Amino acid sequence: MKANVGDEIVVDAPHTGESPRKGEVLEVLESGGVVHYRVRWDDGHTTIFYPSSDAHVVHLGPGRSRAG
Repeated sequence: MKANVGDEIVVDAPHTGESPRKGEVLEVLESGGVVHYRVRWDDGHTTIFYPSSDAHVVHLGPGRSRAG
């Protein structure tokens, strides 16, 4: 998974009927060859996020904004 600042990270819902978790990448970080991200989630919280197999990136590109 490769995200850039401004992209959206989507984490699949763990259970059927639940909504996925979405957040905006604020910063791309790397430590010891491991890439992780500072993300502002839709609920307003900001965390450091280490992606796993249940996450994917939506590349919004220039001029596009997150629907919120």
